[in-house]
Amino acid sequence: FLRHFVSLSLRSLKTVTINEEEEETMAEEKSRKKQVMVAVDESDCSKRALKWTLEYLKESLADSDIILFTAQAPLDLSCVYASSYGAAPMELINSMQENHKNAGLNRLDVGVKICAESGVTPKKVMEFGNPKEAICDAVEKLGVDLLVVGSNGKGKLERTFLGSVSNYCVNNAKCPVLVVRTKA
Repeated sequence: FLRHFVSLSLRSLKTVTINEEEEETMAEEKSRKKQVMVAVDESDCSKRALKWTLEYLKESLADSDIILFTAQAPLDLSCVYASSYGAAPMELINSMQENHKNAGLNRLDVGVKICAESGVTPKKVMEFGNPKEAICDAVEKLGVDLLVVGSNGKGKLERTFLGSVSNYCVNNAKCPVLVVRTKA
């Protein structure tokens, strides 16, 4: 009976042929450092997601590059133009734009400090645009293998009307997405 079973099992095995190009691609992917991107903003939940990643994925991150990513929503200058009857001083606009840029850089610096506590030196990336779309675009552009985002626990109604960055990323990012939820 055993010989018959082994004979049937061997006949049912299929041979998988991998050509040289596929072998080279697989070897390159193995030798390339994995890219793990953590999206950060000013919220506590994004800081928690970063800390969680550094703590619980520490061994996996040993041969990975960490990318801290932040997205700056476009600066709304409509109130400045309205309050100055359409003739806002250029110095004021330049100052507001510089402060807006610095706010994003400060968020990245906070993330770098959190990483330094774990002995990790991340890459920093900041993009301007709608955060949901900017995160997913960066995933593709940077060749990210894993995206980590925080979730602030919005209710169904809030998510329906305001949207959820984490939900958008789960449905649109071109890589696996890890959502770190805040504790209730």
